[in-house]
Amino acid sequence: MHEGRIQAAFDSGVFVLKLSGDVRLTLCATLDQQAQQLAATPGLEAVMVDLREATNVDSTALGFLAKVAMALRDRLDQAPTIVVDNPDVRRMLDVMGFARYYTLLESPVTEPHQLHDLDAVPAGEADTRERVLEAHRILMHMSEHNREQFQPLVDMLEAQRSSSSSE
Repeated sequence: MHEGRIQAAFDSGVFVLKLSGDVRLTLCATLDQQAQQLAATPGLEAVMVDLREATNVDSTALGFLAKVAMALRDRLDQAPTIVVDNPDVRRMLDVMGFARYYTLLESPVTEPHQLHDLDAVPAGEADTRERVLEAHRILMHMSEHNREQFQPLVDMLEAQRSSSSSE
């Protein structure tokens, strides 16, 4: 698998976030920063997440994509769009309930251009653990299936946080 990569472009009110390769928790700080910045972007009219070149998107990255949708829920006239043609990635989005928060398409209405690589946001072990915890809590709120799937992980991460803060 190819290491994950994040690119972005903003043009005429449309923000495009392109995830390529194997998108994992190592990119969660960058995704988190984008989710926070999007909610405050002036002139934002639409958001498209392009996953056509993603070979895998782990649950932590999915949690931050859910955070993007939730941050924009009251801001945009239409739901953000995810473009995905990989059947495995599409199946994961369907199982996680992303159709309730995004419009899912196999090809974009227009091709994005002028994408630029986003600088990776550094994150230490504690920050990464907190982001993994946040991402999975967000996923748990999306559906009962997700709550059942991720409750043991969230419980374990919360226990780790408690034991490391008491040391």
